[in-house]
Amino acid sequence: MDFFPADEASDVIVGLGSVDDAAVHRLADGRVGVVSLDFFPPVVDDARDYGAIAAANAMSDVWAMGADPVLALCIALFPSDMPTAVASEILLGAAERVRAAGAVVAGGHTMEHQDPVFGLAVTGIGQADALMTKGGLVPGQRLVLTKALGSGLLTTAGKRGLLSPGGLAPAVELMKRLNGPAAAAGRRHGVTAATDITGFGLAGHALEMADGAGVALRLELDRVPLLDQVMHWAEQGAFAGGAHRNRKAYQGRVVFEKDLPEARQMLIYDPQTSGGLLMGVAADRADGLVADLRRSDPEAAAVGEVLEGDGLVVA
Repeated sequence: MDFFPADEASDVIVGLGSVDDAAVHRLADGRVGVVSLDFFPPVVDDARDYGAIAAANAMSDVWAMGADPVLALCIALFPSDMPTAVASEILLGAAERVRAAGAVVAGGHTMEHQDPVFGLAVTGIGQADALMTKGGLVPGQRLVLTKALGSGLLTTAGKRGLLSPGGLAPAVELMKRLNGPAAAAGRRHGVTAATDITGFGLAGHALEMADGAGVALRLELDRVPLLDQVMHWAEQGAFAGGAHRNRKAYQGRVVFEKDLPEARQMLIYDPQTSGGLLMGVAADRADGLVADLRRSDPEAAAVGEVLEGDGLVVA
């Protein structure tokens, strides 16, 4: 349904008509304003880590569009009996990540809620000619992924009491890592399309990009970086319900070129929190982009290619 006809918002470059990560509004002098919001329940037990992960995740939507965050507003739904010290830790964790991104927390809104939910509304500024939309893929490009997969599996294993005390630490550090340097590297190397890998898993977000551009994607699963322990817990079946829902939603459009164990197949459906960026870049610039990315994201890798057609092929 067309709630807001285009002729009523002619300066909205990206809005309800696309499946991009943020809305984009035209400003003066070739600049654009990029606005998004995201929030979710705790994915880890430590309050400061939770706030930091929520902030990194929310800002990723702006980076995925090729812009940089400048302003953030906190969205906090907390139980009435939450200790003040815990609420403060969540807010401080978020503020630290926003500050590290060169942006400012300028306010927000709180209300009581039975279960804690936290996130940010984020405004960024970018250049119109440097936007990275999901529909910007071109056949012949290479696909580059900036972070390892597995945060969904490991946080689920952690919630089930299956991990040792330090077993979740690599996933926490990965989720707290900002995607700002990766987005900047993408702009330097002419990336035309990007998205961040979050709740729909690698398969779901890859298909969004394919549909937006009218192309097919081919992923080379052996090249996809994974966090330590991920294959172990995949083989133990420690997938969250969201992974199975993603598989049900997307498997009809995914073709596996070879027979793979179910645990390997399920990895592409695993929901991520504050995951990396999936980027489309000219084939002759992919190696340079990966080398640049590895200064901030050591596991970054070229993981596939853009083809004519539609859907997702997994090799």
